[in-house]
Amino acid sequence: MRVAILGAGGTIAPAIVRDLAESEEAERLLLLDLDGERAEAVAKIHGGPKASSREVDARAGLASALDDVDVLVNSASYRVNLAAMRACLEARCNYLDLGGLYHVTAKQLELDGEFRDAGLLALLGMGSSPGKTNVMGVRAVRELGREPRTMDVLAAGRDLDPPDGFSVPYALQTLIDELTLAPMTVRDGKPVELEPLAPGGPVDAGPLGAADTIFTLHSELLTFPTSFGCSECSFRLSLHPDLEDRLRELSTASEQEIAAAARSALPPSPNTVSVHAVDADEVRVTAVTRPVEKWGLGGGVVSTAAPAAAAVRLIARGALDATGVLPPERCVEPDDLFPELERRNCSFEVEVNVPS
Repeated sequence: MRVAILGAGGTIAPAIVRDLAESEEAERLLLLDLDGERAEAVAKIHGGPKASSREVDARAGLASALDDVDVLVNSASYRVNLAAMRACLEARCNYLDLGGLYHVTAKQLELDGEFRDAGLLALLGMGSSPGKTNVMGVRAVRELGREPRTMDVLAAGRDLDPPDGFSVPYALQTLIDELTLAPMTVRDGKPVELEPLAPGGPVDAGPLGAADTIFTLHSELLTFPTSFGCSECSFRLSLHPDLEDRLRELSTASEQEIAAAARSALPPSPNTVSVHAVDADEVRVTAVTRPVEKWGLGGGVVSTAAPAAAAVRLIARGALDATGVLPPERCVEPDDLFPELERRNCSFEVEVNVPS
């Protein structure tokens, strides 16, 4: 399969590239980025002989870059998701991304008919959360054996060896948007807006211990009620307190200040751990992703990258043959995805009768 990776110079893309470079299903990798030099560097370090690079703007000329490509993995900012999808329709190329928060995802779902008519798949939010968590929701509901009343998602990450200086686990602007845009929850079957940075209370984050959380804007809240029939739904995020404090400061900064902070931000260390949990009434499914030492990449990055790379392999094998615009829970099987992620240092646990 011929695969293009958009946003190849970003935080998450190097792990996607490395994963696919070691996957026999991926014949050729085309790394695309606004910054051609960054894409070229990732190709050399992580892509091996399969990889080439090209400078491209997702909003202009992307379709021509996708000539002879089977699937585009969009790891760029969610702000270009719609433009990238339209380029895939023009190039007749399958599409997947790492998420569109909430409101952009709603607009993406409106393209379902066009992708179905073209016989193409657009898989929305195939990272860690959304992505892995959506498929964990499928596993939790099947264990429950009925439609759940409540579904809650937790994402927590920690850098166990943080660099000296400001560091973020993924795109800074996306993080700030998650914190400053009004979070959505579902209550009594209806979407409800909360105040930005609303506290979510303490949670058990497994190997990370007790952790405070905040509600943030996420696309699971858009698709879970329809997919699973739940009438209550939430998403909570736990960050290291120091990082959360810095992000709160930046939440009121100018665009120029945020851009400067993004340029100066250090990459996370290769010693990060990521924890995700999905509760469906009394069933909890937990995933813990630890570093992949041979790649020199931490669990936080791998946790987001590995589901996207796994989806590419499943498409290539014919195990994922749906068409249209779909969230992961409607087309990805846990029994297909989980073994792929376990080979990338992710472990899963299913528990019953866990209190909320």
